[in-house]
Amino acid sequence: MCPMNCHPTLCGMLVEIEDGRLLGVRGDPDNPDSRGFLCIRGQASREIIGNPRRLLHPLVRARRGEDAWRRAEWSEVLDRIVEGMRAVGREAVGTWSGHGLFANNYGTRIASHLLRRFSNLYGCQWWNPTMICWGLGAWGLGLTGALETNTKEDMGAHANLIVLWGANLASQPNTARYVAAAKRRGAYVVTLDVRETEAAAQSDETLLIRPGTDAALALALMHVIVGEGLYDREFVARHTLGFDELRGLVANYPPAWAARVTGIAAERIATLARRYATTRPAMIVLGGSSMHKGANGWTGGRAIGCLPALTGNLGIPGGGFGPRHGSAVHGQGLASIVAEERRPPGRYVPNQMVRITEALLDGRVRAMLLFGTDMLSSYADAGRVAEGLERADLVVSYDLFMNDTARRFADVVLPATAWLEELGCKSTNTHLYLMPKVLEPPGETRPVAWVLKELASRLGVDDFYPWENDEGPIDAILDHPATGHATVAALRAEDGIRALRISHVAYSDRKFHTPSGKVEFSSDRARSFGLPALPVYVEPPASPYPLAFRQGRTLTQFHGFYDHGRALPTLANADPEPYLWIAPADAAARAIADGAAIKIHNERGEFHARARVTEKIPAGTVWMRDGWEGLNRLTSGDAAIPDEAVDLFGFSGGQAAFDAMVDVAPA
Repeated sequence: MCPMNCHPTLCGMLVEIEDGRLLGVRGDPDNPDSRGFLCIRGQASREIIGNPRRLLHPLVRARRGEDAWRRAEWSEVLDRIVEGMRAVGREAVGTWSGHGLFANNYGTRIASHLLRRFSNLYGCQWWNPTMICWGLGAWGLGLTGALETNTKEDMGAHANLIVLWGANLASQPNTARYVAAAKRRGAYVVTLDVRETEAAAQSDETLLIRPGTDAALALALMHVIVGEGLYDREFVARHTLGFDELRGLVANYPPAWAARVTGIAAERIATLARRYATTRPAMIVLGGSSMHKGANGWTGGRAIGCLPALTGNLGIPGGGFGPRHGSAVHGQGLASIVAEERRPPGRYVPNQMVRITEALLDGRVRAMLLFGTDMLSSYADAGRVAEGLERADLVVSYDLFMNDTARRFADVVLPATAWLEELGCKSTNTHLYLMPKVLEPPGETRPVAWVLKELASRLGVDDFYPWENDEGPIDAILDHPATGHATVAALRAEDGIRALRISHVAYSDRKFHTPSGKVEFSSDRARSFGLPALPVYVEPPASPYPLAFRQGRTLTQFHGFYDHGRALPTLANADPEPYLWIAPADAAARAIADGAAIKIHNERGEFHARARVTEKIPAGTVWMRDGWEGLNRLTSGDAAIPDEAVDLFGFSGGQAAFDAMVDVAPA
């Protein structure tokens, strides 16, 4: 399976090896999820193996900021790490993993389970990596009750209307084939985004929205659906709570109001509402990450989550929500090995991005063990994060390549194994895949389980790894009805692929993720956290800077993997430097030509790039591919939801606001 981790779809690959050398990779036509598809990221993965920039040995240095790395033995670096952990005390040690840790176990999270188990048994800080990605938007959906998604296969076979709401498919590119299959059946496809994305080319209609106003649009759609009597009365009566309150609320938000807020014409809003309410079944494919990176980023998910319930589109083929990054389908699940019940009492920092930054700055966290992550690119308000890392007594980076955080702040660098060099297992929403070890690890690279076992042994952490071999934790995690209680041995006997025991239709039992078991238009849980009980739109904070900045995914990059793709020649050549999308009117007002060097700046800092002057983005909005070094110096690190609310659904919604208003000038 491709190591770029575009969950929930993932792509299968055929790997050609001769005499212990990788000759090439290509899409696997027999893979039931991807059926031969492999995008540019997957094609570039062959460049991980044998890459001259690959970390092959443990490295240490005496002084940060200098490039004076010294090769060291594993025993030396492990002893140094343990000495540093003991010196600051367990509660001042933080473990943080990024998506790079999941390269061989996305969907099963084996390495993440092991890191969390180690942290629980040792009693140090551990924070949920979902907070840098899809968690905040899903938190809003969870308040309404609609967390499960239908599968891409169901969408292709049954949906008659597909609304790609903030979903450009770069995160899950092989979902596009099912959009195309639905179109061949006659389905109508709408793209709704802050710019014309790749998905717009496959759409019958594209609506460009002002960043951060998704909740306003959803309220106006509900105004039309309820006001014109287009809602599903039977579903609303049997399966929802709070309809009367919602009806009173949305009466105040007509399309004319939303047009002024969102930038979308009132007539188009009304037409979309009628189309969505009268086309059965209708499916919304909601963006997993980028659309929720802004002030009140969860409110869009909260309001949009009401739409399928109003129209009776939940629990039916082709309806509800389609594939979303990080989502599960009905019946999908895994067992846990994290030993949460054995976590000792302690002063633990919440799963909240801003609190972690504060803990680094005030010295509550003094040692950071970073696994498969470039923290500076993952966190908002990266200038403050850098200050915190600078104050830390010990920073350790475990990765395949050097990254921005390691180059600036690591005292110790540990070389990781790649996806072909260790046993793994991945899961999509529909299938389980065994990943055999097919290459020997080069140099002194080691898998994360080995590193954690060595640290646990030195620290006296008993029972961290009670299994006899690398199959043990995989078998334990797969011991769940959804997998048919799969084991590594059973998967080997089945040629490494097993269909999950799931429903392709979300909420087929009409039991929703709320205390009432119904879709909650009005939420007592939200009220208990001091948040509005009903869906709301809150105007983005006022700013002296005129341009709304947004960032997102493209087909040439995903998360912070492989030094943001800089280490892989194919991706580096395809996307050699940062470009900012800017509308012609905004560019002309600033005397900026297409391709010109520019400076993007606000009260937090500045970032240099080149201008891409294009009519594919409306005036007042600028956009850039995420992940560039230093970009998140511009973004807000403010908390989006209260600390006590972040873990409500078992994943973290503790993402920072990430919003940024900026201006642009010639460099």
